[in-house]
Amino acid sequence: MIAYSRDEIISASDVARNFSSVLKDIVSHTKERIAISKNNKLEAIVLPIDEYERLKEAYDLMEHTQIYKIVQARKNSKTISLEDSASKYGIDLNAL
Repeated sequence: MIAYSRDEIISASDVARNFSSVLKDIVSHTKERIAISKNNKLEAIVLPIDEYERLKEAYDLMEHTQIYKIVQARKNSKTISLEDSASKYGIDLNAL
């Protein structure tokens, strides 16, 4: 779990009352993130757009890397043609 400093955690009601100030702190990079709590439980994080985009790109790259690894692992696996599979299960492809 990520640790947040006391000045990074703001209650949802304080965010609602002081939204322009919260947004200014994020946009000006005075704070790198703001954790929003509701009923003493962290519920959301507010990040600058450039940080969000950086995280999203990293996530997408990680996802593409995982897909690439799956495809590479399947390259060496045994495959069955559609015709052979249909025949095995008694399916007439011409009837489809």
